[in-house]
Amino acid sequence: MLLLTPVALWPCLLSLLRTVCCNYSVDLCSWKGSGLSQEPGSVEQIFLHCAEGDVEWLYPVGALHLSLSPRLPPWPASPATPGSRGARVTACIKPAESFRGAQIYLERDGELQLLVRDQQEEEEEDGAIEPKVHCFSRSAGEKVALFIQSTLHRDISRRIAAFKYELRGDWGSGVLLPQQIERACRPCNDTEVLMAVCTSDFVVRGHIRSVFHDAERQESIVSVSTTKIYRQKYTLFHPIGKYGKSFGEVRTFLKCGVKQGVGTFIFTGHVHFGEAWLGCAPRYKDFKRISEVAKEAHENQCEIESD
Repeated sequence: MLLLTPVALWPCLLSLLRTVCCNYSVDLCSWKGSGLSQEPGSVEQIFLHCAEGDVEWLYPVGALHLSLSPRLPPWPASPATPGSRGARVTACIKPAESFRGAQIYLERDGELQLLVRDQQEEEEEDGAIEPKVHCFSRSAGEKVALFIQSTLHRDISRRIAAFKYELRGDWGSGVLLPQQIERACRPCNDTEVLMAVCTSDFVVRGHIRSVFHDAERQESIVSVSTTKIYRQKYTLFHPIGKYGKSFGEVRTFLKCGVKQGVGTFIFTGHVHFGEAWLGCAPRYKDFKRISEVAKEAHENQCEIESD
């Protein structure tokens, strides 16, 4: 079990550490470096400006200070979210299964909060475990910073501290922190359905083929056969055969108790570390009714083809 106890970030200690020149990729999304080029006690400054990417630190020595400042889309103006007031950013990191040789801290207000322990230490205490995704929330415009500290090992040759990160604006788009299961499981109201259709990473119409419950990961995997793909940020649903249908999988929390339903649905949601996660999923007939009412009231923020 990871400890989330705040640790004081001693300004005097950091001032004594030697800061190494920035080293980041050309696309400003990912970084790969080696501790062999760092001096013990040094802190390398890294600045990344994308909403998602990878960090791979070979043979960790010293520490990394990672600042994340993605160019997120502007906050939409709506009665629920006037301007940017109350807007939040959700950030998540997913350590690699082979994460070794360092610990990851969240930096905020001069304090460090432990997020990810050295995987080797975890295995020594609890046995082999699958790395977990760690998410946290920030106000719009608030700095997102991580401090990655190497741990002491006699042999660093097999130590690689690698992880993926994602940052998203969750100003009504349906992006959820993992602990918000209750919100994820409740049915969407009409306003949330319309917002999901406009802002989701994928919007498809189709049927539920099967539902598999993964007790170990506490997830339910919904196999979907689509009859219409309105939008998909990545290729999540792949065509199979010659009948114009595409197939894919959508995940949700096990506690939601998803069952195989009969009929046609509109599936919406977001991509989380390459996997499709379910947002709102109304029946198609209900979506048509909601959309028609909103259109008559001139409240549709976007339109998708219906028949």
